[in-house]
Amino acid sequence: MTDEDDVTDDSENWMAPIDGDILELMRDDDIFTPDDIAEYDICRGPDAAYRCRELAKRGLLQKHATGMYDITELGEQFLAGEVDPIELEIEDE
Repeated sequence: MTDEDDVTDDSENWMAPIDGDILELMRDDDIFTPDDIAEYDICRGPDAAYRCRELAKRGLLQKHATGMYDITELGEQFLAGEVDPIELEIEDE
């Protein structure tokens, strides 16, 4: 396997099983931080923070401030089954 194959595999498998749960939870108007996600026992706070950053990189969450996120329209479309995660590219920061 070449380095190019590694890049392809990473881009196709970037989502974690908990990402859907995180996005569902972020629909709630009272949920904004990875600590909120940890309180619901979806995953630990540091893991939630990492997953939120990954979801924000692909436009599914919007980062408002350090550690504060909200679901985007694209995130809503993903939850509705209208977006394939393989097609999501990292957005320019």
